[in-house]
Amino acid sequence: MDPRSSRAILLTCLWVAFLLPGCSAGPDPQTSAPPPSSTASPKDDAGFSRIVSGSDDSTGALPGSPEAMYRYRFTQSDPPSDKFTYRDRDVTFYMRPTPSALYFQVENLQGLPVWIEWERSVFYPASGLPGKLAHSTTQWKDRYAVQPPTQIPGTQRFSDYTLPLDYLFDPGSSTEQLHRRLLPEDSSAPQYTNATFGMDLVMRIEDKYRTYRFRFRVVSVIPR
Repeated sequence: MDPRSSRAILLTCLWVAFLLPGCSAGPDPQTSAPPPSSTASPKDDAGFSRIVSGSDDSTGALPGSPEAMYRYRFTQSDPPSDKFTYRDRDVTFYMRPTPSALYFQVENLQGLPVWIEWERSVFYPASGLPGKLAHSTTQWKDRYAVQPPTQIPGTQRFSDYTLPLDYLFDPGSSTEQLHRRLLPEDSSAPQYTNATFGMDLVMRIEDKYRTYRFRFRVVSVIPR
């Protein structure tokens, strides 16, 4: 099976699981599609617990991997929303920050296609400098290439996740997407209380570029 097809199936399964009752940190849209689950690599990554393949998540009240020493609680600080959403006349966003990646779903409210311009978008990590972002189909070999935009047809939804492009690791001969976590889940986690991170996602709507700014703050870091 084509790796991109497998990734799309996993993405759909995880997003549907997230929308089941008992989930938090996001709204309950009527229908849904993607973000992928993943298995974690046993490698260690300089205090960030480990390198992960794709992006793992939890369908429980607090996002994170099952073996995490700490759990995170987040708030959406910009634009402010206790439901992790944003809507204008053209699109609706449903956001879900996790320690491994920033999940989102965007719904095109127009009858015409809109585009996500990955190459113009920027990720702001909790530590380090802002830079280009990666999403679910970005591979290590793509880090110096131009990332093509993604079209969202009229009245359709699209789900994905993002992380800093420079968090990617070389998978060798594998087609996996290996990367470090956005936030550590080991003993260094408490120092990220009140840390902020997010992205400026650029979309092309009616042939005009529009930047959607999202920022999230770590409200608390809780021992398991």
